[in-house]
Amino acid sequence: QLVESGGGLVQPGGSLRLSCSAAAVNLDDYAVGWFRQVPGKEREGILCIGPSGSVMYFANSWKGRFTISRDHAKNTVNLQIESLTPDDTGVYYCAEAQSTCRGGFGSWGQGTQVTVSS
Repeated sequence: QLVESGGGLVQPGGSLRLSCSAAAVNLDDYAVGWFRQVPGKEREGILCIGPSGSVMYFANSWKGRFTISRDHAKNTVNLQIESLTPDDTGVYYCAEAQSTCRGGFGSWGQGTQVTVSS
């Protein structure tokens, strides 16, 4: 079971760091991806980090403001978002996949709400 945290209300232009944690597994052994669902749209993939630390963006449009990292000591995978805009408002999810970001993501968190508004 994955758990996302760090969401909340942020002003436009601000930054945010979301965390994905797992109590029962070592996230270092898995590929972990971050996804976003905005109101009225389907969930879309942002980026993923593999067990080796390699990073894959699901689309080039995510590059620049979204970065991913592992905190091995805390067993978390973090998503850093810069220069937030109201269009970034949505629910952010993390999910794990066996060994590669190109595999199926089987275990998902419940999501954390991010609202960007002044």
